[in-house]
Amino acid sequence: MGRAGLIVIDMLNTYEHDDAEALVASVRTALPGVTALLERARAAGAPVVYVNDNFGRWRSHHGEILQTALSGPRADLVEPIAPDEESLFVVKARHSVFYETPLAYLLKQLDVRRVVLCGQVTEQCVLYSALDAHIRHLDVVVATDAVAHIDTELADAALRMMERNMAAELRLSGDISFQEARSA
Repeated sequence: MGRAGLIVIDMLNTYEHDDAEALVASVRTALPGVTALLERARAAGAPVVYVNDNFGRWRSHHGEILQTALSGPRADLVEPIAPDEESLFVVKARHSVFYETPLAYLLKQLDVRRVVLCGQVTEQCVLYSALDAHIRHLDVVVATDAVAHIDTELADAALRMMERNMAAELRLSGDISFQEARSA
């Protein structure tokens, strides 16, 4: 048995990229779910790990990434979900939160066996992260009201793939528990 941990994917963002306008509306919709998950995970003492792109800035660290996002034109989408002092942080360069990052090692050290995924983008980073969690024999939960997408149809297909092919539980944020994980 292990415990649950919350993985917040790519929410520290300046939204200064080609698909930003399509994404922003979905992020606004997902924001209350992400905020609720953060509050509940913190209250339960569950690990909260932010995993975020470094935007090609190879000398950046989590403080710089956060400040860049807070200084961007969409700071209102970052402020409500900004990491607190207890939050952990992993920098990634590709889609999956696991690809060439220390996340798997960190989760093992924290005895996390059940990962709750929230963030962006459902049909990209969330999908690839769910697959990588599944092949690492982690239980995967995706908070359907706390993930944002660029393309609605692709996001819906990605959620179905996560549920069917990766045994991911699809749940609303209010229905997700941060109690002990089921046995692996």
